Amino acid sequence: MPERFSEMDSFDCKILDVMAIEGRLSVTELARRIGLSKSPTQARLKRLEDSGVIRGYRALFDPIRLGRDHVAFVEVKLSDTRETALAAFNAAVTRVPEVEQCHLIAGSFDYLLKVRTSSMSSYRLVLAEKISTLPHVASTSTYVAMQAVKEEGVVPVTNALAR
Repeated sequence: MPERFSEMDSFDCKILDVMAIEGRLSVTELARRIGLSKSPTQARLKRLEDSGVIRGYRALFDPIRLGRDHVAFVEVKLSDTRETALAAFNAAVTRVPEVEQCHLIAGSFDYLLKVRTSSMSSYRLVLAEKISTLPHVASTSTYVAMQAVKEEGVVPVTNALAR
């Protein structure tokens, strides 16, 4: 697990809060919004990138416009939970493009998957042909999402650090 970066002040938090919502903002505009001049803002941004706090930048796509509006959450129980079995499952599940998220869970099942497809029939194929055939899968349970109320989950850093 990466080491926690703890050398952040309120300006660094403001940078992260703004960049989490508007990652393509110019350094000049970012500096204006956080109340610093351009040079120190640029230095802070580079430090946050170099330290791994900012891991990268990417485009966010609208899955509905791309025809992938069917979302299912899948509980997966494994037949074996030794480290080698978990590693085999982990490696295999990353190769299933329809699996948007995969989390190892402490609870009555082992993994929770977020699966995005174009329809229920395409989901059924993904479940039968891909998820159920992953290493050590003993059983699955599916929960279909009816509506996404909050999905991107941007948590303001200033709030997170205040706790």
